[in-house]
Amino acid sequence: MAPYEPDRSQYPSKKADGTLDIDLTSGKYLKLWQGPNHPGITGNMSVELTVCGDEVVEGKTHVGYLHRGFEKLMERRTFIQCFPIVCRICVPEPDFNEYCYAAAIEELAGIKSPERADWMRTLILEMGRFNSYMMYLGGQSGSFGLGVIGQWTTYARDLMLDRFEELTGARIYHMFILPGGVRDGLPDGFDKRMEETLKVAEQTLKDVQNVMFTNAVFQKRAIGVGYIDPKLFDTYGVTGPNARGGGVAKDVRKDQPYLVYNELEFEPNIGTDSDIFTRADVRRRDALQSVDLIRQLLAKMPREGELMAKIPNVLHWKIPRGETYIRGECSRGEYGYYLVTDGSGYPRRVNVRGPSYTHAMALLERLIVNLNISDVAGLMVSLHTYPPEIER
Repeated sequence: MAPYEPDRSQYPSKKADGTLDIDLTSGKYLKLWQGPNHPGITGNMSVELTVCGDEVVEGKTHVGYLHRGFEKLMERRTFIQCFPIVCRICVPEPDFNEYCYAAAIEELAGIKSPERADWMRTLILEMGRFNSYMMYLGGQSGSFGLGVIGQWTTYARDLMLDRFEELTGARIYHMFILPGGVRDGLPDGFDKRMEETLKVAEQTLKDVQNVMFTNAVFQKRAIGVGYIDPKLFDTYGVTGPNARGGGVAKDVRKDQPYLVYNELEFEPNIGTDSDIFTRADVRRRDALQSVDLIRQLLAKMPREGELMAKIPNVLHWKIPRGETYIRGECSRGEYGYYLVTDGSGYPRRVNVRGPSYTHAMALLERLIVNLNISDVAGLMVSLHTYPPEIER
């Protein structure tokens, strides 16, 4: 489906410094701010809009309204002290940061996590993926006026947080995945309680399908809006559901399997229209897929064996000089950690590759041009971004 292309001759040209050559006092153009507290902004960021009537001429993103500077903070802390920091980089899906950081340390330190720990890690990541999609579906529907969907998905997400709490002792920041393995195994009766949660999740997603995706208003506002040309995927670093919604089956779990994903049966969900509606549908199917993967993990997971490899005293841990890049597939696409060590007890350099950086800045600023003001929130949510990954 081709994007709407108006007559661009009516729009002003850009000056050498990249700003628009417009006179805001003329009355033809108006500058508006959406965020940082607007509910259509996924987290504390802001979009500076220049509009002509109700059509966006230019949009510039502004971040930094939330906690930030994680990468530099980590250079002043020991390796183990960084764990309470990394999970804050993505609050709705914190466990992926724990995994990437732990896996990077393990590779540089020559440590192999036990097989049972890898199964536990994969379970944790799929639980987090499901929770992230529940938050997204509520936000996407809410941006187009369907508030009840968010109440349903928040309830399903809250039940999964109950499972996180009994497994890790915490609901949001778990700090469960550590270098060498995980902190503990499954508690007694966990399988039964998880199955009860998964049944509610399936019913919730069925209700979402019936009420949201068959809704004429949602279809009218989402189909054909926010189109991403697949030719831009590589140029803009588009990954995850944003790419799979355009027919490109990018999924690190399949392209470069890690943990125990090669033991599980699944195929990446894809769409063809590359618009808001298609991206939402891909994520809905991804959430259902996570439910299935959790069931597979609990059915195949070994219940005996080590959960932690032998590691040095973490208070005096010095990791040999080296560098590595660890990547995986979070709910928003490829997530990676570039870690450099110099033989001391502190990381020399940490760089986090979160999908939000490319999706919520360069890509958003391109897609937002010619959009109606009322659709800005829907477009922003459809890219599924978490701003702390940007100002990190």
